Amino acid sequence: MRIEAYSQVQQIYKKEKIDKSQKIMSAGVSDQLEISSIGREYQIAKHAVAGSADIREEITAPLKKSIQSDTYEVSIDQFTDKLLQKFEEMR
Repeated sequence: MRIEAYSQVQQIYKKEKIDKSQKIMSAGVSDQLEISSIGREYQIAKHAVAGSADIREEITAPLKKSIQSDTYEVSIDQFTDKLLQKFEEMR
């Protein structure tokens, strides 16, 4: 049995593995990022919400005034109607 022939064959295979790995690394692979249409729509919606005010002053200002001046009244009928409506929606 010739041992040197085995070691010569083994060296040939090692060179091929090294050559292949160097070719792959030198191929100049670059990463790409693609955003789906749903992702773009999500970003647009997120920017729109971020740009809007958290509290709509035109709605809350009259309520604040009436509460501070003790003139704010809650209609029991309207309250119960809305409460029952929400209850039905949750069913």
